[in-house]
Amino acid sequence: MTFKFQTKVRPEWIDYNGHMQDAYYGLVFSYAVDAFQDEVGFDWAYRKQTGCTIYLVEEHKFFLRELKENDFLEVKIKLLDLSEKLFHLHCSMHNNKTVVAISELMEMHVKQLPIPHGVPIPKAILSKLRFHLLSLESTKKIK
Repeated sequence: MTFKFQTKVRPEWIDYNGHMQDAYYGLVFSYAVDAFQDEVGFDWAYRKQTGCTIYLVEEHKFFLRELKENDFLEVKIKLLDLSEKLFHLHCSMHNNKTVVAISELMEMHVKQLPIPHGVPIPKAILSKLRFHLLSLESTKKIK
C-alpha cells in the first residue's frame, strides 16, 4: 500500500537560484512522514496519552530534479521493513508524474521519559504497519 501526501512549492521555499532550496525538500518529506505516522496511529492524541513519539534515526536524500514556485508535489510513501521498535520508509517526491527526489529513512518508536529510549511499537499500530508492509509485498508479487 502506498500512502500519498500532496502540497505545492511555496514562494518562501525558493532560493537565490530560482528553484526550491534543498532544505525544503527535507521539510516536505518530513510533513509527508508526519501525515503517514498520523494515519497509522502515532498522532497527537497518541503522543499525549503515552509519552511516546517517533524519532528519525537515519535518512538519505537524493535530489533528481529542480522544482519551481507553485509546482504541485505528491510524496508517495512505502513501508519497506518493520521490527519491534523500528520502521524503514521509502519516500518518492513527484511533480507531474516525474520523480524529483527520493528519501529513505529509518524511524524509531521512543518513550521520552525519563530519558528518550526505544520501546516496542504498540500491537494495534504494529498491525496497521504490517498491513502496509503486506500490501506492498502483495503488489510486488502481482507485477
